[in-house]
Amino acid sequence: MRIELKKFGDILISRPAGREAYLAMSAYITKDVGKDEIVEIDFTGVKVLTPSWADEVITPLAEKFKNTKLLNTDNSSVQATLKTLREYSDLKI
Repeated sequence: MRIELKKFGDILISRPAGREAYLAMSAYITKDVGKDEIVEIDFTGVKVLTPSWADEVITPLAEKFKNTKLLNTDNSSVQATLKTLREYSDLKI
C-alpha cells in the first residue's frame, strides 16, 4: 500500500489539517489494510511539511502499521520534520 501525501496538498502545515487527512486516510485508504502489510508513505511533491501535520498523520500510521517505509524524503522540510518527530514523538521510522 502506497500513500501519496501530495493528494493532501503540497504544503502540509496545520494540526487540524493533519487530523482531517488522517481521518480521511483511515476511512478510505487504509481501512482494509492489515497491520502487518507494508505501508509506504510517499513524500513526492510535498514542498512544506510541519511537525504538527506530520504528528497527526505519520506518527499514528507508523504506530498502526509496523512495516512503514518512508519514500522520497529528500526535501529539507520533510527531513527536518522527520528528525523532530524522531526526537520528540519517539517515531521509530
